[in-house]
Amino acid sequence: MLDILMQHRTIRKYKETDISEALLNKILETGCRASTTGNMQVYSIVVSRDAEMKKKLAGCHFNQPMVAQAPVVLTFCADFNRFNKWCIQSKADPGYDNFLSFFTAAIDALLAAQNVCVAAESEGLGICYLGTTTYLAGKIIDLLHLPKGVVPVTTVTIGWPDEQPELVDRLPLEAVVHRETYQDYSTQDIGRLYSAKEAMPEYRKFIAENNKETLAQVFTDVRYKKTDNVLFSGMLLDVLKQQGFMNN
Repeated sequence: MLDILMQHRTIRKYKETDISEALLNKILETGCRASTTGNMQVYSIVVSRDAEMKKKLAGCHFNQPMVAQAPVVLTFCADFNRFNKWCIQSKADPGYDNFLSFFTAAIDALLAAQNVCVAAESEGLGICYLGTTTYLAGKIIDLLHLPKGVVPVTTVTIGWPDEQPELVDRLPLEAVVHRETYQDYSTQDIGRLYSAKEAMPEYRKFIAENNKETLAQVFTDVRYKKTDNVLFSGMLLDVLKQQGFMNN
C-alpha cells in the first residue's frame, strides 16, 4: 500500500474502457470506511456516469476535458441534510446550521474522497482531484439538485489510465513536518526548502512563459490571483448561506 501511495500520479487522460458496477461499488464501500467525525458520516457522494451529465459537469469545472472523458465522475459533498432529517424524525433538535458544521462535514467528505482515491489506485485505476469544485459550487448544486444542507467540496474523476505522467515534485519532509511545536521558517529556511523546486527545468520554463521573475509570482499573479480568490470566496460564502450553514 505504501508503494501505491508513493507512486500517485494525477491522471487526466483515460481509456474508453468502462468501470464495472461491482468494482465501483467496492471502491465506494472502501471509501465509506474512512474516518468520520462522531461516526456521523455527514457526507454524500454523487456518481455521474451519463455522458450528457458529465458534459454539463465539465462546464462547472472550466471545461476540463477529463471530466467528460472519464467513465466515472464523483462529486463529494458535505451533507448535513440526511443527518438533520434523521434527528428531526427521532425527536432530536439539530443545531448544525453553522460554519463549524459545514467544516466538519467537509472534512468527512474529503477523508472519504481520499479513501476512494487510494482504493481506486490500488485496483490499477487513475484519478484526478478537481480543485475547481468550490469555485462554481452554486452551479453544481443546481445541476445535481443538491438540497439545503448539502455543499460540494471536491470532485474526483476515475478511469483506466491512458497516460503515464512523471511523478510530480514534493517539498522535502522538513518543509511540512514539525516536531512537538511549530517551528517557523527563517529566510534561509524558505530559500533552502524551495530551491530544488525553483531550479527544475519545467518550472524555469513556466516562469519564462508567463514573463515572470520568480515561480512565486506565477502563483500569485497568474494561477491563484487575489482577485479570483476574493471573488470565489464571496461566491462560496453565498452558497453556504443559501444551503443553510451560516444561520448561527
